[in-house]
Amino acid sequence: MKDYKEERVHGKGVQDYLQKPIFNSVEEERLHNKQRLAAAFRLFARFGFTEGIAGHITYRDPEYKDHMWVNPYGIPFNKMKTSDLVLVNEEGEVVEGKYSIHKSALMIHAGVHKARPDVIASAHAHPLYGKTWSSTGRLLDPLTQDACAFYKDHSVSDEFSGVVYEEDEGKRIAKALGNNKAVFLRSHGPLTVGQSVDSAAFWFITLERSCQVQLLAEAAGIVNPIDEENATLTAKQVGREQDGWDNFQPLWERIVSEQPDLLD
Repeated sequence: MKDYKEERVHGKGVQDYLQKPIFNSVEEERLHNKQRLAAAFRLFARFGFTEGIAGHITYRDPEYKDHMWVNPYGIPFNKMKTSDLVLVNEEGEVVEGKYSIHKSALMIHAGVHKARPDVIASAHAHPLYGKTWSSTGRLLDPLTQDACAFYKDHSVSDEFSGVVYEEDEGKRIAKALGNNKAVFLRSHGPLTVGQSVDSAAFWFITLERSCQVQLLAEAAGIVNPIDEENATLTAKQVGREQDGWDNFQPLWERIVSEQPDLLD
């Protein structure tokens, strides 16, 4: 695999514009990522990933590792502010915040966070193409360079039993996810994870677009997957945690400049 820095052309005295922050305190880290979380909701609204009260993005607290920040019940994604976010423990008790949460947010995401200590954030919603593709019970093909980010790095939870309200269902989802960055919940929708809020959100956005591409390609009868060797190579070039983080940054810059109230 190429070293990450080989992909950037540096001149004398030139520094990277995209640099992950270094935090001086856990409070600083928490605020930074809560702001990223609020921005992710605004972006999901911008891209149309909304369906009534459905959908959640979570962030594992940097100090209380078995607690997660999540969107409160009923607040529209396009109105989400940093101060609206709610901190809950494994039992779903609100530790910080003034609103309640959706029970399925707890059952789905708590199960994932518990099974995957490396997961800092997870995203789930019911976008048009992702939920359509989830009904097929199939993995995506590596049709495009972008889709290769998920090559041999996503799975299917091939069981549907209604809204996820039980702890055992969350455990099944976590088991189906395995060590991958994404899983399709059969007849439900996609879920993505990352080692940052940034990457989890970007993986969700680009996964939805990859679902759209495959559905369009199949409708047109032009499905022509990239061969295994090159799909594997491309996955190593576009599917790393750093790639997810990098690709979120222009989206962050755009949404925070257009809707600065999300920082409130």
